[in-house]
Amino acid sequence: MQDLIKQEQFELEVLDRLQSGRFLDRLVFGGGTMLRLCFGLDRYSVDLDFWLLNKSREKDFDHTAWFAGLRQFLARFYEILDAADKFHTLVIELKSPDYPRSLKLEMRKGVKMMKTERAIAYSRHSSVQVYLRTIALPEMMTSKIDAFLQRKEIRDAYDLEFLVKKGVQADIPPEKADQVLTAIAALTRQDYNVKLCSLLEADQRPYYRKNNFRILKSHLGKGDSVFLNRPG
Repeated sequence: MQDLIKQEQFELEVLDRLQSGRFLDRLVFGGGTMLRLCFGLDRYSVDLDFWLLNKSREKDFDHTAWFAGLRQFLARFYEILDAADKFHTLVIELKSPDYPRSLKLEMRKGVKMMKTERAIAYSRHSSVQVYLRTIALPEMMTSKIDAFLQRKEIRDAYDLEFLVKKGVQADIPPEKADQVLTAIAALTRQDYNVKLCSLLEADQRPYYRKNNFRILKSHLGKGDSVFLNRPG
């Protein structure tokens, strides 16, 4: 767990620097790390995910120049292991001698203004606090459903159950709910014992080995789900 704690400190340090460099003005924080640092998700997450916004009435934003400026700024503090302008995303990976792991930042391009919230990113393992813009939780629910169906990673199912327990609502059709249930059923013992447990504190692990998303499956499978409306 110690390397995950250090990683969390690294994440907050980078967020703080992005804020001081005014790069957070255009970024909306999302993903599992956002859920943990801003809303109390009880699993560790090792990357920083953002949506890079095209602001309203803006026709000529040059994301290439913006990304070059970001890379130049971060290179003042960290070794740049990778920086790539991909079709849908901008990716940059950082290394610091102060932390055991590298840290990847991924920013989705070309996203129009979405519903957002303001929140404070913080951790009990760090004195740093960063006030920033996050994707609204119902939109995060929709994004996590799509992510889970696409990559079948158990951490996404864990995040979905966390959002359900927080009372987040997101309407999805019954056939999509059934796809999520099928994907949960296909998760393996290794998914639970290795992939998920490596991100949880020791006292949390037995519950998920035993209950394997009982709350999420219950809400997906019944008509009075908090976020699912089935016919009849």
